[in-house]
This record gives sequence, C-alpha cells and structure tokens, in this order.
Amino acid sequence: MNVILLGYMGSGKSFIGQELSKTLQMPFIDFDGFIEENERSTINEIFDTKGEIYFRKIEHHYLKALLNKSTNSIIALGGGTPCYYDNMQIIKSRENTKVIYINVSVAELSKRLLKEKQARPLLKYVSSIDDMEEFVGKHLFERINFYNQADIIINGNNSPEKIIEEIVLRLF
Repeated sequence: MNVILLGYMGSGKSFIGQELSKTLQMPFIDFDGFIEENERSTINEIFDTKGEIYFRKIEHHYLKALLNKSTNSIIALGGGTPCYYDNMQIIKSRENTKVIYINVSVAELSKRLLKEKQARPLLKYVSSIDDMEEFVGKHLFERINFYNQADIIINGNNSPEKIIEEIVLRLF
C-alpha cells in the first residue's frame, strides 16, 4: 500500500512521513526531493529561474512517474501538488493507496512558516505574522477542496507522536 501525505506547507508532511516510515518499516519518499534529484536543482532555484508555471508542469510529470514506480511507500507531497492539473484525480485513482490530509490551523501554520520563510519560494515577501496569516488563510481556502478529498483527515495540531498513532490506527 502507498500512503500519500498531503497538506499545506509547514503541516509536517516530511517529518511525519519519515517517522511513519520508521514505524511501519516502509520506504519514505519526499516528493520535493524527488523533483530536485531529477531536475538537479532545488525547488527554490526552479521557481527563481523558470517560474511557478514551469514548476507545476514538471511537478505533474514527476507525480505520474513516481506513482507509476512506487509501491509500498510513504510519499509526502508538496503543498500545492494535489491542486494543479488533474493531480488529485491521478492520486485518488491509484489502487492500494491511502491519502492522508494533515490538517493544521492557519495560526499554527503561520507560526511555523514565519520561522522558515526563506526556504519557501512562495513566502519570500511575507514579512509579519499578520501578513502570513492572511496569505496562508487565502491559500488554504483555495486548496481546501483538494485536501478534503483525502481518505483520512488527521488533526495536525497534535504532537507528532499522536499524529503517527492516529494514522496507524486509521490505516489498519
């Protein structure tokens, strides 16, 4: 079974995915890392040099490639991955796949993201917690319909241990 983690940036998909991989003894794939490896460039560099439209196009291509070759893996997607092209349909159409949305509040996401905004290409110009909450709230509103199509929705405001425990309980 593939377990696909989705949620807004800063929701903890990569960290939870790594920990879940240890718990379930399944390989972990960070989708952004998969793209960076194949493009031989960081996500930030791709956004800076080629733009978001190019990034979303290759993201779609690499999603199909990854899902075609991965079985029995935990995959953490980028925050926007399910929201472009027909990516969510592609994800949901896979047999033996569980999609999990890690749902974190706007306030909590904003706190987390303000600390690491330099590593996030979409957040470069956000300068205060109020601006961050406005940005995240607007983005989340645009993306929530995609995220809510997940098979399982987890409260991502809980501790990582509790999140992993809940995922395991709900998967099996």
